[in-house]
Amino acid sequence: MIAVIAHLKVAAGKESEFETAMLELARNVRENESANHLYTLVKNDDGYTVMELYDDDAALAAHMASDHFRAAGAKFAGLMAGAPNIERYEVVG
Repeated sequence: MIAVIAHLKVAAGKESEFETAMLELARNVRENESANHLYTLVKNDDGYTVMELYDDDAALAAHMASDHFRAAGAKFAGLMAGAPNIERYEVVG
């Protein structure tokens, strides 16, 4: 399995709009990607993080090529304060 942690920088004052768009994407991932086992938005004092879990590299590639993922990109325009920091892991156990 492949785990992804995406740390996201959201523009000040855009948090509510970002959460709405991100939660819609998360719902679409859960409903349409059977090889995805976790797609959850969390936050703390440092900002937002998406925790993701996929069967394999093919499932991750399919996620990134999906219509709902690409459509979400347009919704995030103007909401982000920089590029995400993406970390990829192989699940050990």
